[in-house]
Amino acid sequence: MNPSNTRTDLPRQSLGAVVYERILAGIIDGTYALNSKLPPEAQLSKTLSVSRPILREALSRLREDELVASRRGSGTYVIKKPDNIVLQLSPLSSISDIQRCFEFRANMEAEAAALAADRRTNAQLATIIDAYEKMNIANETSQLATSEDFVFHLAITDAANNRFFSTVLESLESSIKEGMNITRNLSLRHSDSRLQLVQNEHAAIIAAIENKNPAAARNAMKDHLNKARIRMFEGDLA
Repeated sequence: MNPSNTRTDLPRQSLGAVVYERILAGIIDGTYALNSKLPPEAQLSKTLSVSRPILREALSRLREDELVASRRGSGTYVIKKPDNIVLQLSPLSSISDIQRCFEFRANMEAEAAALAADRRTNAQLATIIDAYEKMNIANETSQLATSEDFVFHLAITDAANNRFFSTVLESLESSIKEGMNITRNLSLRHSDSRLQLVQNEHAAIIAAIENKNPAAARNAMKDHLNKARIRMFEGDLA
């Protein structure tokens, strides 16, 4: 990993994302080995040519994504090594944005699901279930099903009967599908139980919407998207 050529002209938030991605690349390529301690902040900020506040912002994001963990009085350790397919499926420069998109969706779509549970029509529920069944069919034939997954989530925002939810989701379609493409590719590389686990999460969302239980729908959607974000960095596969 080459620590030179840091883009110091970027605004602080973007620079924090760049540092996040450079440390992530170092974790994936073994520069920072699994279960090893990261260099001290002073050394790491010098290596990466950034200020310590910028470094801490990046480390905070890495902790949120469960890639590193801080141990009091000891330092920060690498606790997860993502599969290198993550970098094959998406440019390094977009990974931080994909993770933050998952984070945003977990809150926005959770509220949409809660409203859908309260407001959905029978026709809208049928559309959600149809999208779910199409994912089942795709899973049975080991298809990626990124489009089917997106349609499922869009159908739920439509059922909220507030056009702003679906408008926002449609505006994020490219970023959302990029994240789905990674997580679904990783699921296909696991056993069938992984795909079933994801479908169980989808089924829980449907059940809550069908039963008109807004709180359960909100929690099920947030749980699903938070787990999807973490699954993106599940680790090397056998």
